[in-house]
Amino acid sequence: MSATRMWCGVLLAVTVSAVAGCSSSSNDDDTTDSGPTPMGKAYVSTKVDGIEIPGGGPLTLEFRDDRIIANAGCNTASGPVSLAGGVVTTDKLAATLMGCPGDRAEADAWITGLLSSSPGWTLDGADLTLRGNGSTVTLQDRKVAQPDKPLTGTNWVVTSLLRPEAEVRSRTLDEVRPTLTIGADGAVSGSAGCNRMTGSAQVAGSEVTFAIGTTRMMCDEQVMEVERDVVQALDGKTTATIDSDTLTLRNAANGTGLTLHAQ
Repeated sequence: MSATRMWCGVLLAVTVSAVAGCSSSSNDDDTTDSGPTPMGKAYVSTKVDGIEIPGGGPLTLEFRDDRIIANAGCNTASGPVSLAGGVVTTDKLAATLMGCPGDRAEADAWITGLLSSSPGWTLDGADLTLRGNGSTVTLQDRKVAQPDKPLTGTNWVVTSLLRPEAEVRSRTLDEVRPTLTIGADGAVSGSAGCNRMTGSAQVAGSEVTFAIGTTRMMCDEQVMEVERDVVQALDGKTTATIDSDTLTLRNAANGTGLTLHAQ
């Protein structure tokens, strides 16, 4: 495993605020005694007033199993969350440690500032509003803002590599941008990072069984490492899940997988 790979797969515990107690809401329950909450849903920002997101965002928030997953264009932070009293209260968020170019490098500090301020939240149908740390962020239910993309006919770009213990991102992965397209007839095309991929995919509900091959060029070792991971994840039967513009492929046989986004 390369040094870059190990560095990018590390999680950093970041305490942004203390939680007095555990959330009283049940897992993925989107209601409380006072009405609907964002729990069980994912949101994407459509407008920011005040202090804007460095690099432009967008901010994506997912509330699941009394946890929050947040990303504003660089690293992803996740951890316990309480929504009680109309306030987002977080504790000991863990974040990936990938370096990001330009203004996006400041996006993580913007998220930390927002969430550590215990922002207030309001929900109006599919629209969620957060107010805190000098920003008012309007977000929309991702299913409304970005309906699920079709599996076939969509150009997918690999954004992370899945392992049983971690979701791995790296600069090399971002630079080479492996791609995957499944045609309506099941024909597979794309790039594994260095070499072109061709082959077939049999789609049966959420199960997708791949049979692919690649050309035989050699690239930098870090690029070839990414390619080996991509090809391994697409070796045989996988389970496909689509959430908005995100495709997740998991290969139970070898414990690997991919996260891909629609291009």
